[in-house]
This record gives sequence, C-alpha cells and structure tokens, in this order.
Amino acid sequence: MNIAVNSKRPVNLDLRTIKLPVTAYTSILHRISGVILFVAIAGLLWMLDTSLASESGFEQIKSCLQNPLAKLVIWGILSALLYHLIAGVRHLVMDAGIGEGLESGKLGSQVVIVVSAIVIVLLGVWIW
Repeated sequence: MNIAVNSKRPVNLDLRTIKLPVTAYTSILHRISGVILFVAIAGLLWMLDTSLASESGFEQIKSCLQNPLAKLVIWGILSALLYHLIAGVRHLVMDAGIGEGLESGKLGSQVVIVVSAIVIVLLGVWIW
C-alpha cells in the first residue's frame, strides 16, 4: 500500500492555537473588508435611491441616519472602506516592487494596521 501523504507531519486544525504572521492577518482582514463593502453596496444604493427620489425620501433617510445603531453601521462600513483602501495602497506599492521582502512585508503590514486603526478612530470621532 502506497501512502501519498506523510503521516508523520503535524496536523493542527484548531484555529485558536494556530499562530499566523501579521501579514496573514492583514490579508485576511483585506478580504473580509472587501466582502463587507460588496454586501453594503446594496443598502447604500437603496439609501441613495430613496434620498434622491423625493424630498420626503431624503428626510426619511436623514432621520434614519440620526439613530445611534445606524451610525454604528455606517461607521462599520466606512471603517471597512478605509481599511480596504489603506491595504490596497500597500498592495499597489508592493506591485511596484517596494516592500516585497519578508521583513519589509511584516513592517508594511504593521503600518497598515496602525494607520488604519488611527484613521478608523478619527472617523468614529467625526461620525459621533
């Protein structure tokens, strides 16, 4: 019997114990933020359509956005947009050949996380 897989290799499927590098976290968050933006576009387009349809529709959306829960949702969507933008700029810089090494990639990921956190906090202050 020929075994194709090395049975002596470690198998760890417990996601709580796997230690990923910082570059993996930024990549995963970049994908998650993209999915959030994709889903949020439907609601944002509906709000735009309603607000442009009539004056009463505009007032309806305006009053809805005064709700703290709506502000939280908008903050989440805009946070995803800002993170996706900052991580996307990092990818464009890497496409230009800058920061492709292991250490520079880690540094770039750390910069993305720090800058995103600062900008997202400032966004929260601006919204509220």
